[in-house]
Amino acid sequence: MIQEHRYVVVGAGPAGLQIGYFLRERGADYVIVERERSAGGFFGRFPRHRRLISLNKVRTWSDDPEIRLRWDWNSLLSDDSSLLFADYSDDYFPSPDDLRRYLTDFHTTHDLRIAFGTGVSRVICKEGGFRLETENGQEIQAECLIWAGGWGGPNIPDIPGIEHAEGYEDMVVDPEPFRGKRVLILGKGNSAFETAHALHDHASMIHLASPRPVRLAWNSRHPGDVRGSYGALLDSCHFSALHALLDCTVERITFDGATYTADIVHNHAGGEHETLEYDAVLRCTGFRMSTEVFADGLRTTPGGRLPAITSDWESANLDGLYIAGTMMQARDARRGSSAFIYGFRYNLRTLSRLLAERYDGVRLPRTPVPRAALAGSVLDRVNRSSALWAQAGYLVDALVITEHGIDRYEELPEDYAVERFGDLVTVGLRQSREPDPDDLEAAALAVERRPLPGATESEAIHPAVRVFRNGVLTSELHLPDSVIAQWRHPDRHMAPLKSFFDRLLPL
Repeated sequence: MIQEHRYVVVGAGPAGLQIGYFLRERGADYVIVERERSAGGFFGRFPRHRRLISLNKVRTWSDDPEIRLRWDWNSLLSDDSSLLFADYSDDYFPSPDDLRRYLTDFHTTHDLRIAFGTGVSRVICKEGGFRLETENGQEIQAECLIWAGGWGGPNIPDIPGIEHAEGYEDMVVDPEPFRGKRVLILGKGNSAFETAHALHDHASMIHLASPRPVRLAWNSRHPGDVRGSYGALLDSCHFSALHALLDCTVERITFDGATYTADIVHNHAGGEHETLEYDAVLRCTGFRMSTEVFADGLRTTPGGRLPAITSDWESANLDGLYIAGTMMQARDARRGSSAFIYGFRYNLRTLSRLLAERYDGVRLPRTPVPRAALAGSVLDRVNRSSALWAQAGYLVDALVITEHGIDRYEELPEDYAVERFGDLVTVGLRQSREPDPDDLEAAALAVERRPLPGATESEAIHPAVRVFRNGVLTSELHLPDSVIAQWRHPDRHMAPLKSFFDRLLPL
């Protein structure tokens, strides 16, 4: 028997549950298919050392549930105010086991339609949608396919001898076998630091190696970079306590049955070659999306780790396939927070609205804003919205001037809003971040860009209003930051905003 649904969601992790909730709330024809027998299976295995890096700040100064979500990185969005992750853990860096309990309760409380034990083995494009072949022999037809399957497998670098390295996905987590040992860790991201941190008090020497320098969230302000909780390990590296960060290319790994040998070329010191010996080699080089399941091929970004997607999160080459969850970071890597529940929960609320418009004929929600109340309305949004806060620099409110007045479309990716409307004003929060040294195009733009009239960008998070004409940024206003994240001062915030709008849209 063939099942047919308008929407099929693959994966019952946080993203699958979140988009499933929005589909259910509007009465859509949907089903979620999940290979495992429970929700959130990824968090039963990862992170390997059982601490998340997503914040869980239980105590805040505000009683407003919308504002409190700014510091709750793990809750999913729903109308049930009693179903929040803060009730499952008090830990600032919580256990993934608590997250799994929360996801299970979210699924059962909202009675989401999930077919557990249904792994997808093949996705085939067909006229008007997709045909999914499952591991249990069942076929499912979808008009719209939402891929919330997360990371599919490890990202394995092309290094001769890489098979000698033990992978993060199945490495021994007990640090005792590494007591007094020399350990090489391939990678310098959070999984590498997580592993090194667990070995810090046991191993005699830990080297973390990758071609690029370590990116510290302290400097970049990007939540996906190495977090401050690994400060003790960084101290050891900086104070020459035998642990080290190697900016190098590993050319070859060999193993003689007792000792691992790594041939490396240093990025510094004139490209000096060196051969180092270790007692263990661990591979912590991240994950990649599995694309083999797509019979018609899924286009990916350079490097093959992430899917190539358009500004509304649709596959760049498979019409009707939408990407949900951490893979959404393909659009805002190192700018927004789409790699985290904290960010993609808002993306998915917007995606649900876009899908309702495309497949169900439901017009994209908009709110008329009187011109006389515009400045106050903008400040109300930036002072309260958790979406604009979490996705600073990515999601914005779009103000579109029509012959009837001003319409506000909330929480759209700025690039999508510009493509769709052309002439508009965007309102959001922004924060200066280090340019990605590996993104030469972005680095060049950062060097060449000259401030536009009225643009005085602060380093801390702050409101920003940007004006586009025919898709081109023509002016912008950055309001001063605030140590308490409140932007309502009559002289510092309201007056310059009103003046900006008076010049742009005279009454």
